[in-house]
Amino acid sequence: MKNIKKYKNFYVIFLMLFFISTSCEDYLDKAPEASISEKDAYGNFRSFQGFVEELYNCVMDHEKGGAWNKYLFADETLGPNPYQFDLGNYWGNEGYFYGSSNVNPSTLEGRNRRIWEWAWYAIRKANLALEKLEGTEEEPSLFEGTQEEKDLLKGQALFFRAWFYFEISRYWGGMPYITRVLSPTESLVTEEFNRLNFQETALKMAEDFRAAADLLPNHWDETTVGQVTSGHNNQRVNKFFALGYYGKALLFAASPMPNEEATGSNTYNAELAQRAAQAFGELLNLADETGLYGLQPWDQYMLNFFHPNRQHPGGKEAIMRPTIYNHTRIRWSAIGGTVPSSFALNSGSSADVPTHNIVQNYGMANGLPITDPESGYDPNDPWTDRDPRFYKIIVKDGDHIHRDLAADKFAQLYNGGRHRSQINPPSVTGYYSRKFNNMGPDFNTSMAGSISAYVPFLRMADVYLMYAEAVLFASNGGTPQSTSGNYNLTAEGALNMVRNRAQLPNIAGKFTASRDVFFEEIVRERAVELIFEGARFDDLRRWNRNNDPRYLDKTAIDFERGEDGKPINIAERVIVTRVAEKKHNWLPIQVGFTKLYEGFPQNPGW
Repeated sequence: MKNIKKYKNFYVIFLMLFFISTSCEDYLDKAPEASISEKDAYGNFRSFQGFVEELYNCVMDHEKGGAWNKYLFADETLGPNPYQFDLGNYWGNEGYFYGSSNVNPSTLEGRNRRIWEWAWYAIRKANLALEKLEGTEEEPSLFEGTQEEKDLLKGQALFFRAWFYFEISRYWGGMPYITRVLSPTESLVTEEFNRLNFQETALKMAEDFRAAADLLPNHWDETTVGQVTSGHNNQRVNKFFALGYYGKALLFAASPMPNEEATGSNTYNAELAQRAAQAFGELLNLADETGLYGLQPWDQYMLNFFHPNRQHPGGKEAIMRPTIYNHTRIRWSAIGGTVPSSFALNSGSSADVPTHNIVQNYGMANGLPITDPESGYDPNDPWTDRDPRFYKIIVKDGDHIHRDLAADKFAQLYNGGRHRSQINPPSVTGYYSRKFNNMGPDFNTSMAGSISAYVPFLRMADVYLMYAEAVLFASNGGTPQSTSGNYNLTAEGALNMVRNRAQLPNIAGKFTASRDVFFEEIVRERAVELIFEGARFDDLRRWNRNNDPRYLDKTAIDFERGEDGKPINIAERVIVTRVAEKKHNWLPIQVGFTKLYEGFPQNPGW
């Protein structure tokens, strides 16, 4: 393993750290008559920014990569057949994580992105940008520009280096954190290239996110450089992006599973939780002061997820969203609930629909969970007086879902109903979702071509909920009435911000009397507010709950339709029990990569 041939194979096969299939260096490797020099590429802001821009194109849209992949790996959805992940086969969706042999960020085709190759490519590219910007003893920087321009370039490179490490590490665990451009001939048998645990990797991410936040503006529209593209800068990384992921990296590092891996203690790391709380507090203070970001009003809630006129959804709530590659790659019938095949353009042979077990997280309109004896929940009338978000997100039997098609105007999701068993594919659970489409009384099939739907990476509701969690377990917190110390909002108050927007009352006092009881309401609130956004799989694993029996059964609701249109003979049925063991905390790494050198071992159990 210690010969140069092996190292060269590592660079070629692993596509890692120094991987280049298209880069500025390729651009420079042209015939002399092309007259392109390093000074041309890195000497001014416009050309240097063009190099950095390709980092945005390396971002994988989790829902659309590979022509609309399954990306919900926990207990939220079911299709006609169990997912490989449900069976414990975390090798079973490798096409989602690996497989893009030609990493070419100049293309606008979003479907060819994959996490592994594109993230390592982007990390190498970010390191190259930082080296060219700062220079070395041997090669001083050629960049000539204003301090604002330099700060923007450096801030973006630092952010993306950390962000792509976050993308890799949240699935595969800790990695070697490389902060320089590597040579293809140097030895890898050094401590620098040994895998770190997740907590160690996250702390290095946090350093980069913090440094990026200190360099980046609140918004590019407020900069001199940004005036050229004023009004079109919402996708450019800014201070809010960096602070949000600064807090998120620290919160993930503080969580029980990564903390147990690092220290042996299946508890929150209070010091890291405190740092996370203060990072989120800094972001929320800035949002209050500037008004740049905030929760969408209730009557515009669904604009977080889709827009009917091919505009980018998210409003003022979405901080980081997938890069729009082109609007012909929209997904109007997004994962988490494909519309009936009789009027779906993209649904194909797999209708991924909400599980009954996840739907049960929606409480009542009075704010109480359905398990509370005072909630008023009637198991024989399960869809009356529920959390208002239930009616916005979940399609239940009898809902008006189409304007024109006579056979499909109303959802027929009872046993034997058209949408339960007479179309292909049917709903196997008794529900559809409309989180990323606008099924309803005004919907018609022709609207599909104008709907733009994207799953957000980070939005303000998530920030409030992560703030509440971090404060609850912080070293100077510990109660729902605690604050971060730098933002005057309690953990309880942050949770209520999200609840109140959804037209729910403040959380009842009986759920704020202890930390453990309050935390269960955070768990439930995250299941509801962030449903189908990809957070659930991360949450269950970082909380050490992926193999908790409470979250293993994926169920359907069986019922008949009564004469009054309401369900009768209701029964919950287990369709599959997920297989999850300790080893499922992390995905397995493709075997070939783990045999390249001793410091890069396979994840435990695989």
